Amino acid sequence: MAMSNINVRIDADKKQKAQELFSSLGLDMSTAINMFIQQALEFNGIPFTIRKYNAETEKAFAEVEEMKKHPELYKGYNTADELFEDLDR
Repeated sequence: MAMSNINVRIDADKKQKAQELFSSLGLDMSTAINMFIQQALEFNGIPFTIRKYNAETEKAFAEVEEMKKHPELYKGYNTADELFEDLDR
């Protein structure tokens, strides 16, 4: 397999902390980055949740959490067909 280099710019402090973390896990930086890329390819996306949302999205999440606390107040559907049938009424 042909190998290729990647150059990444990162804050020096973050690089040092990452090297210390990876070292404590028995990894070097190259291995850790290769593991991330392999997982991204297997996951077909970023292999972790990115949790920075705008205010509108945060509000929607809070609304859903509130709805979960009182499911008796909200109607649910098992299929899209059920939803559309109810909308047609």
